[in-house]
Amino acid sequence: MADEKQEDVKEETKEEIKDIVTIEDCGPCKKKVSIEILEEKIAETIKGDYDELRKEAVVPGFRKGRAPLRLLEKKFGEELSKQVKIKLLADASDAAVKDNELNMMGDPDIDYENIDLPESGSLKFEFEVEVRPEFDLPEMEGIAVDKPKITFGDEEIDEAVMSMRKRSGIMEPKDGAVEVEDQVIANVVMDIEDVEEDEKRENIEISVVENGNVAGIPVENLCDLLVGAKSGDKKTTNVEVASTFYNEQYRGKKIAIEIDVKDVKHLVPAELDEAFFERLGVDDEDELRDRITESMEQQADRDARTNMSQQIQQYLVDNTTFDLPESIIAEHSSRVLQREYTNMLIQGRQREEIEQQMGQLRASSEDQAKEQLKQFFIMAKVADKFEVEVTEEEINGHIAQVAAYRGKRPEKMREELSKDGSLAQFSLQIREEKCIDKILESATITEIDQVKEKPAAKKKTAKKTAKKKAAPKAEKAPEKPAAKKTSKKTAKKKDEGDIEAKREATKTKRKKAEKKE
Repeated sequence: MADEKQEDVKEETKEEIKDIVTIEDCGPCKKKVSIEILEEKIAETIKGDYDELRKEAVVPGFRKGRAPLRLLEKKFGEELSKQVKIKLLADASDAAVKDNELNMMGDPDIDYENIDLPESGSLKFEFEVEVRPEFDLPEMEGIAVDKPKITFGDEEIDEAVMSMRKRSGIMEPKDGAVEVEDQVIANVVMDIEDVEEDEKRENIEISVVENGNVAGIPVENLCDLLVGAKSGDKKTTNVEVASTFYNEQYRGKKIAIEIDVKDVKHLVPAELDEAFFERLGVDDEDELRDRITESMEQQADRDARTNMSQQIQQYLVDNTTFDLPESIIAEHSSRVLQREYTNMLIQGRQREEIEQQMGQLRASSEDQAKEQLKQFFIMAKVADKFEVEVTEEEINGHIAQVAAYRGKRPEKMREELSKDGSLAQFSLQIREEKCIDKILESATITEIDQVKEKPAAKKKTAKKTAKKKAAPKAEKAPEKPAAKKTSKKTAKKKDEGDIEAKREATKTKRKKAEKKE
């Protein structure tokens, strides 16, 4: 017994055999890690595993723990070699990352199957890993910030009433040509580059907006293509999908799209009648307008806060420099839609309104991904600087707020957010707000008067749209600037970036390799 204890002490005090590790840059936010595991360490690991195996292995003709090494090697050698290989690779890669303080955005992508354990000599392998960008934060004391004092009047309230009528309206069939904001029911054929068989969709709904989408494919100038078309017409267009598009099926491909118009529908706003007022919980139009006025005042305060937050974010982005690889942007763009959906929930928007914006959000997901990723890394560093943490109580408070907007119980709201993946965004959203508050404490704030811009923008759009109806091919539809503005605004209201999702997605690779072996 004493001898065994002495052996254990020897093992503990024995100097660890270090791997030979070299690390070099191989692109934006990427490191190449090369590792050499020495022959002595391999032999020691194999011996240790055989010693453990001998204690438990049952070999016919021998008592437990007494089987000779040659029989163990014959019976378990291949399986044990695979286990040793995976153990050595995993331990070596983990140690290299830890010892060199690599701030990874995912686990090492190691191809276990194509690395062999050598019969003699050292084991050499290499892998690339994506790491968080390295950069310095700009000066954050005394940032100049304008606090807008937003005013509004009857025209804005009229537009709000009409917006509510539209949300409660219905799409009805119409005769005649397609107009902006109509809906087209169509059969679609897509000839996709490098895909032998055409993809066909029947009776799909297409919203006629400037930067809309057809069967999930973003199409610029969709108004130019469809305005003026009638039932029975066929329209064709060619698009080249971005190399960072969220859907890998279409990413970076050229697609010829044919749209066979079957029906045309237009939106009929709800009437200002008793049923409409009852649905909104008011007695008449006067009470509705009072409610809208109160809501607009509250929204003006939120808009002012959001505007100042955007100024801080833009200052940080403009004064911070680092590059991001396309692979990260591509993976992240598929999550942009989920984050924007969460943001709109937090703002208390109705599901119907959210769905109406999804087409534009899909079309702009790449640009948003780039901006949100950069903001995410910046805000993470700001949070570290100010030691900002988010408590469970704060998350529950946000959930209760969203639940109140949507008329649901907080526990039910939490369950829904957990199911659709939105819950993880709340912590990041709260962290960002707390960081902005910290920066605003020392900011130089100037209050300025600002007329609410939204109605004027819509009025201008309406005029241009009227021109387009007269000569649809002579002038581009005017929604494009507005769409860009909306897209940018929602991007800056973002939470940001579940880089942790990538970490979770890659964590299982090693386990899969072990099971496969």
